[in-house]
Amino acid sequence: MLMKTPFVPCAVVLALILSAFAQEPSKPKDSAPISTPEKPKPTPAELEARFIATMSKATMTGRWCLIQDGALTPEKEEKYTILGARKLEGDSWMIGTKMNYGGREIIAPIPVKVQWAGDTPVIIVEKMTVPGGGTYSARVLVHEHTYAGTWSGGNKVGLLSGMITNDKE
Repeated sequence: MLMKTPFVPCAVVLALILSAFAQEPSKPKDSAPISTPEKPKPTPAELEARFIATMSKATMTGRWCLIQDGALTPEKEEKYTILGARKLEGDSWMIGTKMNYGGREIIAPIPVKVQWAGDTPVIIVEKMTVPGGGTYSARVLVHEHTYAGTWSGGNKVGLLSGMITNDKE
């Protein structure tokens, strides 16, 4: 025996299905949000102040190597003493350094550019001539208390990386 199904218009069925999907599932009233709110981005002045603090009375201790014939040479240790960093104008900065040069300890202001990759400062040295030492270029990024970068001078190219520590007063 055939049973007749009551006729339900397609529009009514479609409306019921759509209304079921359109309703938001109920959330418990005390549930935490699914995503955490983003921290506000630091202002350029805050980023610059953080960079100045990192590069004041600091020692950069790490390693460097050459890239020679497509391979890395054994690493050598390096150490730089940074007295401070001062913004000049635009992206121009002066970094005061203390170094041994020609068997003497000298204090030298090094002109650099500092550009930002998001909240990360990148120190740019572009074709800087060192008397009796050649012409050098470098890109060194500073993240928290670490640094990493690449440099070139004459016919040599290399990599460098290390940690930055600040002198305690």
